[in-house]
Amino acid sequence: MTRQNISSGSSWEPKLGYSRAVRVGPHVSVNATAATDADGHNVGVGDVAAQTRQILETIEHALEEAGASLSDVVRTRVMLVNMDDWETVGRIHGEVYGAIRPASLMVEVSRFIDPEWLIEIEADAIIEQHQDH
Repeated sequence: MTRQNISSGSSWEPKLGYSRAVRVGPHVSVNATAATDADGHNVGVGDVAAQTRQILETIEHALEEAGASLSDVVRTRVMLVNMDDWETVGRIHGEVYGAIRPASLMVEVSRFIDPEWLIEIEADAIIEQHQDH
């Protein structure tokens, strides 16, 4: 099967040896995503809602680059540094994935590489394969 690595252009990717997303066949895995803009600057510092929205946009763009869409997402993993933010994050996650309803996990972590990051999200998708008969 063909492997497609999708890069966000982040300077972290070559240093740490990872891709924003990887597609192999119909499977797409989007790496843990923080709230950064195209230039790598943090977005929504101190605002978990703004960070969540930025992350979900970044995930959507990575999926599109891999030939997938939000409707192909089968699992998300949400990591928070403060579980008290779960309702805010859950509401925004529900706005995006409410009709799709992927399997999902929300956990609290002690910290991220950048102390301004309040949340990271991962997503896995499976692209429906259409066959001509």
